[in-house]
Amino acid sequence: MPNGHLRQRRRRQRLVALSVAATTLGGTGAGLIWAWPNNEYEFTASPGHGRGLSQNGAFDRAVGGSTAETILAHYYPGASIAAIGSTPVRVRLMGLDGKNLDVESETGLYVAGRRVVPGQAAHLTPTATGADVTITQGCDGAVLWRGSTDDPYAYPLETGTDRPAAEHLELCEGPNYRGVLGVALDGDAPRVINEVDIEDYLLGVVPAEMVPDWANQGGAEALRAQAIAARSYALADQRYSYAQTCDTTDCQAYPGTDKEDDRTATAVHSTAGQVLTHDNHILRAEYSAAPDAGTPTLDDLTVGPALSEFQSAPTLLDPTAPDLTTADAPTSADPATPASPATPADPATPADPVTPADPQASAPTGADPNAPTVSDPAAPAKPAPAKPNPRTQVGVPLLPDLLRILREAAQQPPPTPGSTPKPGTAAPGTASAPTPPLITAPYSNQR
Repeated sequence: MPNGHLRQRRRRQRLVALSVAATTLGGTGAGLIWAWPNNEYEFTASPGHGRGLSQNGAFDRAVGGSTAETILAHYYPGASIAAIGSTPVRVRLMGLDGKNLDVESETGLYVAGRRVVPGQAAHLTPTATGADVTITQGCDGAVLWRGSTDDPYAYPLETGTDRPAAEHLELCEGPNYRGVLGVALDGDAPRVINEVDIEDYLLGVVPAEMVPDWANQGGAEALRAQAIAARSYALADQRYSYAQTCDTTDCQAYPGTDKEDDRTATAVHSTAGQVLTHDNHILRAEYSAAPDAGTPTLDDLTVGPALSEFQSAPTLLDPTAPDLTTADAPTSADPATPASPATPADPATPADPVTPADPQASAPTGADPNAPTVSDPAAPAKPAPAKPNPRTQVGVPLLPDLLRILREAAQQPPPTPGSTPKPGTAAPGTASAPTPPLITAPYSNQR
């Protein structure tokens, strides 16, 4: 065994001992201290519960020549690897519990059927029927527009995975996120949600849960094993009715794009779509920094949705890859089976545009781009009472179609500074644009 590896292993063992000692002396859980390449120390994970994959053990096995598949076979005996297609995941941003969503973007964004240009910000407050929206100059400047929407999400201008940093949505004085950001009510409590493709989500999770520099120390296969386990955990985790998982170590650490690293991105891309399964269901593949101890078993692990609830991957895994079990591997889902029980709209068939007609209605979320955007000036500003919108209630997921925004959105003049408009009316120079609905994977169980 190389001397460098022995020194690294002893260094990790001292770190584990330090975190355990902190737990004992402090009387509460302590995070495992990792030394990052810039020599800063951060609390990134608890010492570990000992279930599933041992991150330290995975590193040792990778340095010893094990592949990601054989590492997973050791820690999840009896599980299989299957491939699924692209699917979104919803993440509750715990640090924003009880707060509204304040968001901007370097390249602009869409919200409430309107384009918010660079230098402007959108503020969403969840309501029973969607969200109240305010557009301002900068994050705390003059109000340019106020209104309401039944689609409580902010969208980047361009859809798709692995988009450049300039297109990401950014919290005012906070981190950046891929995907879309929205709000929901948990009872009367506001919640902020990031809906993001599972592969983009893992770009943030893997470097937050495992040391990227391990790739330079012979541990690249450990990072690949971590990516597969983290993907499986997220898709099997069913914590809330409005989101599948959270962004803290109670679920999986997910700081948005802040820790993204090319080395862990390689691990994510090289395992795209691969999940651990048991009895044709995605395995909730727990893992921790605890050292190897005892004989791994699946007895304490649960499973999530069936494979049939997800679209199949465009191409299957390499048939020569090692199996994780001697049992027959689960069959892939029917390629015609949608990711959700609900059938998404045909992306080639645009929905009829919504034209504002009722002067008492709230600001429309989707309108004919050629139609006037300002209603009768004599119309009352107060919106008519609306029935609660089940799409924004906890327990019922939205049905998105992110492609509509590219198809229907027209280039429109941005909100312009001036006198503060009345609620529900467009400011001069603003125009409506269609708002896309959202697609989500089903969720049911709570941990």
